[in-house]
Amino acid sequence: MHDPSTNSDVGDFRIEEESPHPAVRVLKVHGDADLHSAPELRERIRSAIDEGATTVVVDLSATTLIDSTSLGVLLAGMRRLREQDGQIRLVVPRPEVRRIFEITMLDRIFPLHDTQEEALAEPS
Repeated sequence: MHDPSTNSDVGDFRIEEESPHPAVRVLKVHGDADLHSAPELRERIRSAIDEGATTVVVDLSATTLIDSTSLGVLLAGMRRLREQDGQIRLVVPRPEVRRIFEITMLDRIFPLHDTQEEALAEPS
């Protein structure tokens, strides 16, 4: 069992989940999406797909950092959803987080939105 007192960043990480429609799952990520939190993000995306979501909106508006491990999790989820004619949409309003997608050119692969409402309104 991990002792959260040994790493203050771990305590800040959490994912809020909602399902505004049976085929849509929204995952709002808080804190650092990094090596330590990537397994939880991977499991939440996998679970959403297994439960029938064809659109997964990952809201990164409360995310302070995203690293290559979490980017890989998003790419794997996108590949799995595309096999089922689904998609991942990202909410990335923070310039410092959006810049990571631009530097890695993942902004050409993922639809990036400024708000959750905008991401949910995009036609499938």
